[in-house]
Amino acid sequence: MEYKDYYKVLDVSRDVSQDELKKAYRKLARKYHPDVSKEANAEAKFKEVGEAYEVLKDSEKRAQYDQFGSNYQHGQSFNPPPGWGGQQGGAGMGGGNFSSFFESMFSGSGAGGNDQFFAQGEDVNAKITISLEDAFSGAKKSVRRPDGANQGGTINVKIPAGITSGKKIRLAGQGRAGGGGNAGDLLLEINIANHAHYQVEDKDVTINLPIAPWEAALGAKVTVPTLAGKISLTIPSNAKSGQKMRLKGRGLPGKEAGDQIVILQIMTPPADTPEAQQLYQQMAEELNFNPREALEDL
Repeated sequence: MEYKDYYKVLDVSRDVSQDELKKAYRKLARKYHPDVSKEANAEAKFKEVGEAYEVLKDSEKRAQYDQFGSNYQHGQSFNPPPGWGGQQGGAGMGGGNFSSFFESMFSGSGAGGNDQFFAQGEDVNAKITISLEDAFSGAKKSVRRPDGANQGGTINVKIPAGITSGKKIRLAGQGRAGGGGNAGDLLLEINIANHAHYQVEDKDVTINLPIAPWEAALGAKVTVPTLAGKISLTIPSNAKSGQKMRLKGRGLPGKEAGDQIVILQIMTPPADTPEAQQLYQQMAEELNFNPREALEDL
């Protein structure tokens, strides 16, 4: 069988440190990852790089490899001595997912076998905070990978329109690396940031709408902001402060879109001029209005 020079595969020297080894592996794993690489032989190279790193990152396997393999040159025939690695031929090693060189050298040696080499990595959980506008319209975000992910740097994430707080976006293969570079997933939990004017509950959004006393008393048409743009809303006569009006389908979009809840808030004009004070005095004298009438019998 052909000898594999794992140091050459990773383009490192034989005295490479573990930190430099990891950097070299990550660089090549990114280059040849089948999901992103445009190299014609990306999948084969990705497996070869993963196999080399699996051996060299482990001190025992590296020592075993260095002890017997260093006298061979790439391309020479490699025949380990009887009993090397605990058993010959890679029995139970998963039907050839490894190279025959790896199987012959490490089969049964306590290296964990093929199952360990190809074990799925762990999922990594993280949170991302987005604006309400991004949750409504959808967006593309560049997110820094959290500690524990198989790579550093940033990753582009597509935020779907209508997503709500607590929902998770799964990014396959972006979690913690397993054996041979098999990585778990990155799970991004969505958090919608507080908004200056809207409150959000699931897919419904709520806004407080200030109205003048005469608009509440007489009724009026007023302009109301929504996440999709401004609309005209008819205020009924004799409206009360705290009264709720529902705008169907004006919340976060989806198969079942949320609603926008408009809460009326009657705002009293300030009596900060003689004319305003005179008007309030006239109202007090001419209107038969007692706001505390319901409390008189208590």
